[in-house]
Amino acid sequence: MSETPVKQQNTAAFYGQAVLSFGVAVVATTIGIFKLEADTWVRAFLGIAVLYLVTSAFTLAKVIRDRQEAGQIVSRVDQARLEKLLAAHDPFEKL
Repeated sequence: MSETPVKQQNTAAFYGQAVLSFGVAVVATTIGIFKLEADTWVRAFLGIAVLYLVTSAFTLAKVIRDRQEAGQIVSRVDQARLEKLLAAHDPFEKL
């Protein structure tokens, strides 16, 4: 059975851009909430809503990644079984 490593599809530049974009979005939203002309309780509510949204987004991303990785593992097990069957099969064996 051959070990085929899982290939990383994202480049370092893509990863850096995603992290930078997330940081800019959080900072801009935080500044917007603090500059908002509203009562303190309204700004606090919006801050908690943003925090909830960010944590929910991370959880959703983790669930999607876990499901995709589980699919890869099942696919690799099926591939290993197929390779074993093909290796054991002799097409010239007399019936």
